[in-house]
Amino acid sequence: MRQESPRLFNWAVDVDEKALEQARRASQLPFIAGHVALMPDAHWGLGATIGSVIPTEGAIIPAAVGVDIGCGMCAVETSLSAADLPDDMALFMPDVREAIPAGVGKGHNEATPAAVAWLGKDPPESGLARDRIRKAGQQFGSLGSGNHFFEVCLDERDAVWLVLHSGSRGIGNELAEHHIARAKGLMKQWWIELEDPDLAYLVQGTPEFEDYIRDMLWAQRYARANRDQMMNEVLHRFFRFVGHGHELGRVNCHHNFTEMEHHRGRDVWVTRKGAIRARVGDMGVIPGSMGTRSYIVRGRGNPLSYHSSSHGAGRRLSRGEAIRSITGDDLRRAMEGRVWLDRDADSLVDEAPMAYKDIDEVMEAQRDLVEVVHTLRQILNYKGVEERRTRRRR
Repeated sequence: MRQESPRLFNWAVDVDEKALEQARRASQLPFIAGHVALMPDAHWGLGATIGSVIPTEGAIIPAAVGVDIGCGMCAVETSLSAADLPDDMALFMPDVREAIPAGVGKGHNEATPAAVAWLGKDPPESGLARDRIRKAGQQFGSLGSGNHFFEVCLDERDAVWLVLHSGSRGIGNELAEHHIARAKGLMKQWWIELEDPDLAYLVQGTPEFEDYIRDMLWAQRYARANRDQMMNEVLHRFFRFVGHGHELGRVNCHHNFTEMEHHRGRDVWVTRKGAIRARVGDMGVIPGSMGTRSYIVRGRGNPLSYHSSSHGAGRRLSRGEAIRSITGDDLRRAMEGRVWLDRDADSLVDEAPMAYKDIDEVMEAQRDLVEVVHTLRQILNYKGVEERRTRRRR
């Protein structure tokens, strides 16, 4: 860890100056309650650096939480081992597609009974969300696209794990965009000029702040329940596919979220944008990229990181740079020996391992933040595919 300034602590591996400068700007805001902590996977992001932990008192930056409120990971350890699996795991892919709709805007044709039950128990209070309740119901239990995925993995003992990455889907995005716009409007109304307009904030005690907290916490609950629902559905199909098996344990953790926590004698809002909570004993999931390893970890409770760690490998190339420089054949070579959507390789190149930092270097840099409990290697990978508008230069 390097202390860049009294208000910026940095665990980042191979972080560029653009991301560092972005983190410095955030750290200088008057309501930062201590210092900003950059995690080992830190890289530039919209609103705030991805892989940053931002403690605040009296205000919250909606764009620092991001537009996928509550995005995170869910991993289940099963009673199965590699020896229990059929020789051709590709035969399970149709079950995955049916269990977990994936892709931009994709969901179920209609709300499932699980969606109706959850939304009936925890309906949104926001008028905006109530107007979109049908869409929220249809997308409950769906994956999304981009870096969201489902995987079947084996750990160092050859035990079978199911792992997925997703968030609050379209409803979380709409709520986030609404409140980010409100924060920017307030900055203009109050004649507050920021170095970065995406650092627009909401002040505690105002109606706008209370509205955001209500909607943000609801979207976080939706995201967690969404992951649990997908996992429940795919587990049922997986055990039926194999012929037996049961769940031994589950980890479900956010990595885009804000919660009130107690640090250094103060109650503060801790925003983790691309970071997981890692208090002493907290279990977490830190994925690599397609074709690399993922990790089940236990938190060490480092106070300098506000009990946090990285959420993944972190991007090395922007999506545009990856699309222009990595080919479908490059990705096929990296994914050799795995079951995946190889026919869609050209549409998945921005998710290739070469577009991300080395996950092992990231894990080495945070030995003081988490301990590794299990190391996972993927045998099946499923992602939401979207058509690319940016074509690779010939």
